[in-house]
Amino acid sequence: MIVRRRWTAAATTVILFSAVLSHPASGAAAPADPAAPITLSTTETAVVRVQLRDQAQLDRLVATGADLANRPRARDGRIIADLVLSGAQLDELTAQGATAVQIVQRAGDGNRHYADSVRAAQARTAAGLRVPAAGQRSTAAAVDTLQVQQAYWWTTNGQTFLQAQVATTATDDPDVEITVSWRTADGVTGSFPLYRFEDSGEYQYHYNLPQPVPSRPVQLSATSSLGGVSRAITPTLWPNASPPPLPAGYQKDFIDAYLTPVDIQARIKRLARQYRDLVDVIDLPNKTQGYRRNAAGYLGDPTVAAVVVESVRFGDQNMNGVQVRTVDPGRANRPLTVGYRDRVLTVSLATDTAGKTVSTTDEVAAAINARQPDRFRATVEDGSAGLPMPVAGPTRLDDGLQGTEVPARPWTVQALRLGVHRDGSRVGVLAYSQEHAREWATPLVTLEFAERMLANARTDPATRELLEQVDIFVIPTVNPDGANYSFNDFNFQRKNLVNHCTGAARDPKNRTSWGVDINRNYTVGSYFDGYVGASANCLSGNFAGTTELSEAESGNVIALAQAHPNIKFAMNVHSYGGYFMWPPGAYRADGRVTLPRPSIDESTLFLNSARRIVGAIAQERGTVTWPSQTGPVADVLYSAAGNSADQLYYELGIFAWDFEVGNDLWNPETNQWEGVGFQPPFDEAHGESQEYAGGLVEMVRVARDYAAAEAAAG
Repeated sequence: MIVRRRWTAAATTVILFSAVLSHPASGAAAPADPAAPITLSTTETAVVRVQLRDQAQLDRLVATGADLANRPRARDGRIIADLVLSGAQLDELTAQGATAVQIVQRAGDGNRHYADSVRAAQARTAAGLRVPAAGQRSTAAAVDTLQVQQAYWWTTNGQTFLQAQVATTATDDPDVEITVSWRTADGVTGSFPLYRFEDSGEYQYHYNLPQPVPSRPVQLSATSSLGGVSRAITPTLWPNASPPPLPAGYQKDFIDAYLTPVDIQARIKRLARQYRDLVDVIDLPNKTQGYRRNAAGYLGDPTVAAVVVESVRFGDQNMNGVQVRTVDPGRANRPLTVGYRDRVLTVSLATDTAGKTVSTTDEVAAAINARQPDRFRATVEDGSAGLPMPVAGPTRLDDGLQGTEVPARPWTVQALRLGVHRDGSRVGVLAYSQEHAREWATPLVTLEFAERMLANARTDPATRELLEQVDIFVIPTVNPDGANYSFNDFNFQRKNLVNHCTGAARDPKNRTSWGVDINRNYTVGSYFDGYVGASANCLSGNFAGTTELSEAESGNVIALAQAHPNIKFAMNVHSYGGYFMWPPGAYRADGRVTLPRPSIDESTLFLNSARRIVGAIAQERGTVTWPSQTGPVADVLYSAAGNSADQLYYELGIFAWDFEVGNDLWNPETNQWEGVGFQPPFDEAHGESQEYAGGLVEMVRVARDYAAAEAAAG
């Protein structure tokens, strides 16, 4: 988020991003060549992968509410973070010792990728296409004990990877170094370092990114700089699960371009018409604000002195184009007056005995609020308090919205209900996406999934059986208003369009920072309950709202789940980074106390189901969600206070998961993992839609098997 003259102020009582790492792990592009530094123009905004100078610099970014696009990671001791930055902010970080290593996505890339996807779809339509050896161990007495918590291997696109996670009992020593050694079946050996991971000041383990190895590893062990040695183990194939093969003639690939909320509405209507016997469309109960904002403008000159004037009604309600001005009455000893006539708000400034205007910015704002409260709100521009009000105008008020094709009215969010028996008699599955507006690939996943189920119901007995046994609910776009803003105005919009800011924070310069983070607005483990990972600052990317469930969008998700108690499984589809997660999703800062852990049986179900679903994702193009990024949200990502999965799980008893589609891609030329961004070129987004739709189909199989086991248990 961008604020003139400085970084956005920190949240009042919590940090928006809570995972604090000694070496926050990540794959990233190699550090930029110093001779060719990565730069942005002063006003340009981009997602930038940045190598930070040290932990203190990360801590300062977290505390000041920086827009972190992904979890900070580490490679070879370097701290890496993906940040949404303006050119001025990148310059500031660079001056403080940071180095930009990759432009993941520039502002405007999303618009270009959307347009490219539409043109390509039209073209296709026109064309009719559619560690040390055992004998070499140190003899020194070990002063720590090492436990290998994870050791997994897999192969993607012909390259084998190995990932390990090791914990030491020397938890209070920040200088412990751990090295993993491996051996393949043909005797090739190698090693790589692990890095310490802390969260909320608490040591968790040592780990590193997946490391390339020449072939399947058959032995792994770890040693520490304190003399600790782990026992040797055999790494396990990950995820070691795959779905049944697709039958001949199985239909898929129904996504040929990025889809706006308007496009999604049309797709829902078409599916309901095409598959009348298998589909219901559910209008969710809470209409959103719609693609609307109050009209606003500056009265005066922000570089000298100004008052922000804003319409009480939305701009589309006949307030766009209203003029505001200040005038000199041209006479001595005149009072400050405010009048409104013929769509012009006129402020006549007070004068002294010599006829000089003497009104201040504060007096003008107060007068407008007192005399035209039903039409206008006025606040003093930040930095203009107490200054003489200049004679200026006229200025036209405008809502600033650029999307001419988007309906300007409250939006009815819709869900698809799929199945043969849509009466609550079958186990229910919920897939929902685009809580965060800028995550354009996510509704492609849920709509591809829905259409696969419908299109194959008449030709594939296995699909028909699933629709006989499972009741499926799909919300393709939870946050249509924010998504419309992301497509038409600001590609990096994360939140909805409801502006809860007051005072100077309502300045139009903050328009890209307004809104509520829908996935921080739920009731369990929330900011309001003292959990970490959301903010009270209305300009923060993680603003939790004014109260729990203050927003129509979050209320709709819960209302659907409450109205259909047969729903036992849910998947919240996000991007980007490649994660598969489940509760608990939040913790309190003091002592890192999480929400209650699932029981042993439920934890087993979560993990075993994850293996199946991750295996199904990998079938499409070999994408493997890393084992280090598979697990509870609070452990593998960060604390996300007030997220939807926690409410679904803890309050409604639903097995609730989260996808983060858009896995990092391995670059064999640089031997680095590289991020893909929120709105990648469409070919990548299309690939994500296909592989993760397969994961959702496998989740339906998980639900079917669960229901059958429950019935058998009686």
